[in-house]
Amino acid sequence: MPIPGSGLAKGLAVTLRTMTKRSHTAQYPEVQPELPPRTRGVIGLFEENCTVCMLCARECPDWCIYIDSHKETIPAATPGGRERSRNVLDRFAIDFSLCMYCGICIEVCPFDALFWSPEFEYAETDIRDLTHERDKLREWMWTVPAPPALDPAAEEPKELAAARKAAEKAEAAAAAAAAAPSEPDAPADPAGPDAPAGGAA
Repeated sequence: MPIPGSGLAKGLAVTLRTMTKRSHTAQYPEVQPELPPRTRGVIGLFEENCTVCMLCARECPDWCIYIDSHKETIPAATPGGRERSRNVLDRFAIDFSLCMYCGICIEVCPFDALFWSPEFEYAETDIRDLTHERDKLREWMWTVPAPPALDPAAEEPKELAAARKAAEKAEAAAAAAAAAPSEPDAPADPAGPDAPAGGAA
């Protein structure tokens, strides 16, 4: 059975302890805050990796990603080959007044074209100015921090292990071929292939 008023006493004790400490004021914007490495500030676009697959726009729960593109025909690389078509990115914009920073677009991008940037100073006086085009998204891309180092105790990725095994196998085959002695040629018969057996007649 709790003592009546114990919760109030605990709250007052916390207040009294806080009143005796000096407050710490962050002098922003003169002093920038130290943000955690996984801060979700804005989304940067590395458009060279974008294939206009529209997966990010389709999976966005807020429908705040706007993408426009057109198709271009690539001529055949070899005579008699088939022409190919590819999507060319015309517009990539994100409306940050709608974005809820869930990160789904970054997770579903199959080609690593979207990244979290720690930038957070993009407030605007007009809400319509919060729709940022691909030029601004590309500027934020260069502020994306480097990925953390791999855990030295972690298992090697399967792709690297397979590539290393194939390279080692190729090296071993090349070394075995170089170390194998070449077979000597058979001595030529001075009498020739048409000479009768058993010597001269």
